[in-house]
Amino acid sequence: MSTLVSVLKHEITRLARKEVAAGTEVLRKASAQYRRDIASLKRQTKTLSKQVAYLEQQEKKRMSKRVSVTSAEGKRFSRRGLTTHRKTVGLSGADYAKLVGVSAQTIYSWEQGRSKPRVQQLAALLAVRDLGKREAQKRLLLLEG
Repeated sequence: MSTLVSVLKHEITRLARKEVAAGTEVLRKASAQYRRDIASLKRQTKTLSKQVAYLEQQEKKRMSKRVSVTSAEGKRFSRRGLTTHRKTVGLSGADYAKLVGVSAQTIYSWEQGRSKPRVQQLAALLAVRDLGKREAQKRLLLLEG
């Protein structure tokens, strides 16, 4: 009788293993596919991160190119024009100052007519003056980040 019990127990164990293996086969295949997908997404993310870093570097280079001082000579400064442009692009005096490369107090003094920009500062103003609202926001984000 003990051999019958052990044979029956062995057969039940074998069948149970077979059923479990069949049930987990689908999960193993799905798991392997998920791992492949994750690896592919990691490669894609790495590539895109490199591209973004390259483009940010190029944009910073492009932004750093300013109007030359010689082209700023002979240009006139208008405090109303400065105020109008700053309001048009929707920036505070402090944010506009970051774009120009001066302090917020300097922008305030220029707008109030208490002082005028030097030639180098006028060149920076000329570079910023042609910006639209979106471009100014984008440059400001790059300067802050």
